[in-house]
Formats: sequence, structure tokens, C-alpha cells
Amino acid sequence: MYSYANKRIRIREETPTLRSHDFDEIIHPYSPIEAIREAERCNQCALPYCIEACPISQDCRGYVTLISQGKFDEAAKTVLFANPMASSLCKACYHYCETACIRGNRGLPVAIRHLKRAALEYGDSDLEYASAARLGFQVAVIGGGPAGIMAAWELALRGYSVTVFEQDSQFGGQMGAIPRYRLDGSELEKDMHRLRGLDIRFHTGRKAGTDFTPESLLKEGYEAVYVAIGTSAHRELGIPGEEKPGVYPALEFLKEANRGAPPEVGKRVVVVGGGDVAMDAARTSLRLTNGGQVVVAYRRTREEMPAEKEEIKETVDEGIEFLYLAAPLEIRGKDRVEGVVFQKMKLSEPDASGRRSPVPIPGEEEFVPCDSVIAAVGQKADMIGFSRELGLAAGSQGAPEGKLPGFSTGVEGVFASGGKSIVFAMAAATKAAEAIDAYVSRKHGLSPHPRPHPFGDRESVPVPSGYTGPSWHF
Repeated sequence: MYSYANKRIRIREETPTLRSHDFDEIIHPYSPIEAIREAERCNQCALPYCIEACPISQDCRGYVTLISQGKFDEAAKTVLFANPMASSLCKACYHYCETACIRGNRGLPVAIRHLKRAALEYGDSDLEYASAARLGFQVAVIGGGPAGIMAAWELALRGYSVTVFEQDSQFGGQMGAIPRYRLDGSELEKDMHRLRGLDIRFHTGRKAGTDFTPESLLKEGYEAVYVAIGTSAHRELGIPGEEKPGVYPALEFLKEANRGAPPEVGKRVVVVGGGDVAMDAARTSLRLTNGGQVVVAYRRTREEMPAEKEEIKETVDEGIEFLYLAAPLEIRGKDRVEGVVFQKMKLSEPDASGRRSPVPIPGEEEFVPCDSVIAAVGQKADMIGFSRELGLAAGSQGAPEGKLPGFSTGVEGVFASGGKSIVFAMAAATKAAEAIDAYVSRKHGLSPHPRPHPFGDRESVPVPSGYTGPSWHF
């Protein structure tokens, strides 16, 4: 028997039958009363496991406590202390904090991400960040995704003048591919609006390696350059027929759909891949087929799929089919896609690490007819135009990073990092910004500048009691 405290307040969402036909938001927010009741479930642990599990060390326990007291304004401000992208993250974060919540040991964890949303929606979240005294030093940031925005925030708070260069026409990086049923498009605008009081200039349509290089920015007078280009280039399937009309890279497909100009996918779509992007592509495709058929093909089984369990469940609930242990061999068709030939696979015996690899079953193939194919087999960094001297290499989380201390590269004054998710990219950016500040300060005979109070208050930023450091590692 669960006690009242172990019964999570139900999170309302649209039924699969209704939601799979449009891009309206699926998850509905708590009411203020529901949010207070859910916040009351928090144990207020002396050792804040939730905070230590958060890559940006956000004071989850603090804002949950304030919500339980009905103090939504104070809760909103607490959320924004360490999180300039809170409006986006309250809907799109993987909520590592909830994984660490001890309530999950005997029931469901506290709905921390949904409480963050309640804090921002019912509290005063239209706040303006304030910088410390201007230092007179300029820093360039290459990339306008979560890492780039976080680094710009960190540096501008300290008094730096920051210029952000983004190759796309819009900011947000891969957040621009998150479907509208999860992010309706207004969230990033709210986040960016809070930066209005900081010395940050944003430039779109400027691509590193084509319009400039990190080295050229240093020559222009920037004290340092932070490379935060993420993994914006798609990985190809590497099979015959991939060049045919009707084959789309998943990230481009999702971004075009969000901008209201999706490609024609027909009535039958095959999505190749097993990650979160593949789930997003499949669910978006379903909405565009107007009652058609969508199949997700993955070379391993459901147990090995890298997508979040929550994402997989929602995809299954919407009626999307899954073809497991299937690897694409060839895309067939005359003028455009007509179908995909898959090689049937089986899992090998576990290796020394316990991992079972997919191996082909000789002579067993399957043809799946379709009108479109969406390739969602991963992303990589677009490092065309970056010099070898930088020594950029894919880090443990996929994004290119500097391999020297503080994410510094082989070119003095250039730093690079990123992360596997929005909040991990932000965490990497914080470390890089601290290293950039230390580097520039040292050049000018100054001491590093700790992050000041983000709203210009005189009191220092509160440190959660019991917090000893992050429980995760890059």
C-alpha cells in the first residue's frame, strides 16, 4: 500500500487517439492547487540527490519547497537563478533530477519538471538578468544552441561583451527540431527575452568555416572564442538509394515541420533509428500522413533502444509500428522512394562488457513498401572549415570539444565543448565559460570572476544546504 505521499498527482495529457492527428500540446500543466499538492510530496532530503543529479546543479529542492508553500514568485526566481533556459527545459528536459528522487524507490518520483513549469507559469517569470560592471572584454561564441546561449549568459553576467554567431536563421540549435506537441515555439522566445539586459549580440546566418574561423575572430579583437557547434550534421545510412527523392535526414525534416513547411511524406513512412530523434520523426510523420502508416525500423530489440522509455511508450501508444532486428540494405524506387529492403538480424552472445551486437541472418530479408524514408541514425559535428591546429575531437557526449584543461583547444584563446542533451550541453558551457573567464582574467592580471547574482541583487546566490557536488561526470 502506498501512502498519500507516494501517489503522484496525475499529469493530464491528451489521449493517443486525439493527439496523433495534430501538433497541439500533449501535456497539460498542473493547476496551482495540484502543483502545491504534488510539491508537498517532497521529502526535503538533507542530502539533495535531485540537485546533485542535475547537470547544472539547479536547486530543485528549493523551488519545490517554495511551491509547496504557495510561493510561486519566489519559486520562479529560484528556478531562474541557475537556468536561463528554464521555459524550454520545463517541457523538454530529461529530468535527471526525478531519476534520483528517493520517492521513486516506493512509487513515482516527485514530478519536478512539471513543478518547474508551474513555478514559471504561476509565478513572475518575466524577469531580466543583470550583468556586473562591464569589463570591456569581448568574447565570441560560435553556435546559438543551448551550449552557446548558456556560455553567453555566464560570460555576460560577469561583465563580458558577448557576440553569438549562429549558422541557422533561428537560435536554439537542435531544440528547433523538438516537435510542437512538446514545445509550441514560444518557450525559447521567453528564455531569450530574459537576456535583454545583458551585453549579448546575436547574429544569424553566419557559418563558421565559411564566413569566418575561430582564428579570424581572435584577429578581429575577441579575447576568446567558444566553439559550441554541437552535432548538427546527420549521419547517413550508407546504403544504395539513399540519394532518391523522398529520403530525409531527421533533424532537417523536424525543423522544416516546425517551421510549417514539411516535405510531402505520402501515406507510408519508414523511420530508421531507435533514438529520441527517431521517435520524434515517427510521431511527426504520423501527424503528416493524415491517418497513414508509420514504421520505425531498428537493428536491435526494444530493450536496447537508446530512446527514453517515456518517448518509446508514447510512440507505441499512438499506433506506430516497430520493426525490430532489421538493418536497412537498400532503398528501392524509380523516380522516388518505393520501399526499403531490410536485412533481418539476431543478437550475438554477450561480449566481455555484456553487450549483444546485431549480426545478419544469412538469406533473410524483408521488403517494406513506403513513400518516404527518414534517416535518424545519429548526428555528428560539422567541422568542415575548422583547422587541424584546434585539435577538435568528439567528446564522450558526441560534441566536438577541446581536449586540454577547461575545454581549451590547440589554439590559445579558443575553447570548445558540448553535451548529449540540452542540460548537459549547458553544463559543459558553464565549465567552458569559467575557463574562459580564468584565461582572460589571467591575461590582464585579474582574478577570475565568480558568477554574480543573476538579477543584480546584493546578496550572494544561495548554495543549497547539504549539496556536496554533482553526482555525474563528463
